[in-house]
Amino acid sequence: MAWFIYMICLEVKDTKVVEAKFFVSYSGTGIAVLTSTNRIFLVNNIAEPKVRQISEIPRYGGQIECWCLVHCDRETRVILSNRDGIFVIHQSHQTATHIPFDNLFTRHNKVFTIVAMAVSGNNRHIALYTDTGHLYMGTIDFNEKYCEHYTNMKEPLENIAWCGTEAVICSWNSTVMVIGRTAETIIYTYDGPVHLITEIDGVRVLSGSSHEMIQKVPNVVQKIFRINSTDPASYLLEASKQFQKRSHKADSYMDLVKDKLDAAIKACIDGAGHEFDFETQKLLMRAAKFGKGFSKTINPEYYVNMCRTLRVLNAVRHPAIGIPLTYTQFTILTSQVLLDRLVARRHYYLSIQIARHLQLPEIDGESRILAHWACYKVKQTQLDKEQIAEEIADKLGYAPGVSYSEIARRAADCGRKQLAIKLIDYEPRAHQQVPLLLTLGEERAALRKAVESGNTDLVYTVILHLRENMPLGDFQMSIMHCPLAMALYIKYCQNHNRETLRDIYNQYDDFHSQAIWFITESYQRKNTMSREALLQSAQENFKLARNDTNAALTEEQIKLLRYQRSMEDVLKKPIVGKPLQDTVKLLLLRNEYKLADKLRSEYKISDRRYWWLRIQCLAEQGVWNELEKFSKSKKSPIGYEPFIDQCLKYNEEREAKKYLPKVRDELKVKYLVKLKMMNEAVQTAIEQKDVNALTYLLGQCETTDRQLIDKINMYITSLKN
Repeated sequence: MAWFIYMICLEVKDTKVVEAKFFVSYSGTGIAVLTSTNRIFLVNNIAEPKVRQISEIPRYGGQIECWCLVHCDRETRVILSNRDGIFVIHQSHQTATHIPFDNLFTRHNKVFTIVAMAVSGNNRHIALYTDTGHLYMGTIDFNEKYCEHYTNMKEPLENIAWCGTEAVICSWNSTVMVIGRTAETIIYTYDGPVHLITEIDGVRVLSGSSHEMIQKVPNVVQKIFRINSTDPASYLLEASKQFQKRSHKADSYMDLVKDKLDAAIKACIDGAGHEFDFETQKLLMRAAKFGKGFSKTINPEYYVNMCRTLRVLNAVRHPAIGIPLTYTQFTILTSQVLLDRLVARRHYYLSIQIARHLQLPEIDGESRILAHWACYKVKQTQLDKEQIAEEIADKLGYAPGVSYSEIARRAADCGRKQLAIKLIDYEPRAHQQVPLLLTLGEERAALRKAVESGNTDLVYTVILHLRENMPLGDFQMSIMHCPLAMALYIKYCQNHNRETLRDIYNQYDDFHSQAIWFITESYQRKNTMSREALLQSAQENFKLARNDTNAALTEEQIKLLRYQRSMEDVLKKPIVGKPLQDTVKLLLLRNEYKLADKLRSEYKISDRRYWWLRIQCLAEQGVWNELEKFSKSKKSPIGYEPFIDQCLKYNEEREAKKYLPKVRDELKVKYLVKLKMMNEAVQTAIEQKDVNALTYLLGQCETTDRQLIDKINMYITSLKN
């Protein structure tokens, strides 16, 4: 609404708003304003304001005397009147439709202007009241006139409203006139001025001493109470009356209604819902109950629900509450809206009783009402905070749907910080507690609650809040005594603020972590010249941490860096920072065997590892003769299977077969299969009498090689037997 007012102010800043009207559109509640320059601006939904100006307003004929809004077919149209007649303006059209007064009123009734107009609730009928006291009633498109009635009232009209769709009610000071669509009238006189309020099914009349409802008698009530009615519900009511008198006539009436008993019962229940008088309600509900005893098919739930609804309606209609709600209005509004209105009037006890009586879910009924009560309670500044907190906790407990954090926020908004802190203690959900505690400036309490919850996201929320809003020294002191918070902050710094991480390690004399920090930094920086200095710092910290092993490893890495730097000029390729294995491999690929052997002996590379590197490099270079010579240089510490694997990697099966005789017996079958020598593999497995190897070979055979498969199966069977 505030946004709409702002938008309107921009549009009419050079004029002023003369009148505003609300209306119901397909998308919600709309509002329109008339300015002093005869311009109309409207919004179809105040929840999503989009201001539109009515395209064309007739500038001749003087000031607009009266106007109204009609919404139908997903379009809003404006009907207005000045001294030239009626104008209908569609929101989407560019021109106004002019309807002269002579087209609507008889010629002998000279009309100069329309002083009031009203549209029915269903947007299908319109009523016009003239300066001469004549009332016009017709369709909204002015194609059909229902009647034209002379009211014979000299006083100026004060209110006009449709009563449903069948009649219009007009008021002049203390006089109220009901005019039907066929021009029949009823006049009511009051002691003083009255005010009319349009409802969905009638009109409320407010005076200085009374609050009355004028509505058309519902059809179901007419059928029951009409004189000489032959409706089944009327017979059922009479049967119930005779039964109460212990008269045999009850049987006669029941015979008349037995074929339509269920319909009669439902009609009596519906009729009771439309009645305001307690005794009439009882009379009709008693008749329905009497009829239920004779029906085998009626669903009793409708009867029970109506009993509950009537108790609620009678309670809110009481003068102490003052909500004269009809059954139709209650059905449209729903119980939730009624409870909201009672809560807004602070009828908390009655609201809870209604919620219980209607058996509403606790989260939508009692809990929600108690939460509203608690929010109202915290505004009572004359009461002590301890008393209020205990009273709220006693009433609410841990009812579902109740948010103590919301109540605490209301208390904080009222300036009652200590009460808010007290209420937060009752909130069972940490993710609701912590943000509010931070808002209230209770950082230590927020950190404690976050840690107790075990939710690391909450702890991070508090840590980041403290870091942004506290001096660094105070912040570090705040989290120092909380191991979880400190650990999470360190983890955060590892990813986002590594300089702060080093300061933390330095502050706690954590030399081992400082050494790790220096090592990590040394491999993150692009300037290789500083890497050696960082590693030296890491070595010094390892020594301070008395970790001699890591200190020695770091020293070796420093030596490797120096060696790599010296080798770059020889190899003409950047190798600084590469792992030891990659460095040795690069030397082997460049045939720098002496340099590779030097690294091997200096860093004590194992024979197995070194042989692997030599085999890989020779195969990669494709020097198969050198590979064969190397295999014969001495016994391989890793076997001869890697020779075959490397040859096969480069599709050199002929070279691979050279090493087959040196393959270990337990692996010979596997490598024969790799070399696609299936017959030899089968023969080897048979010679070794290895059932598992034969089974493995069975799975490797081609499905088309039936002879080999049968041979393997035969030997498997013979070996098992």
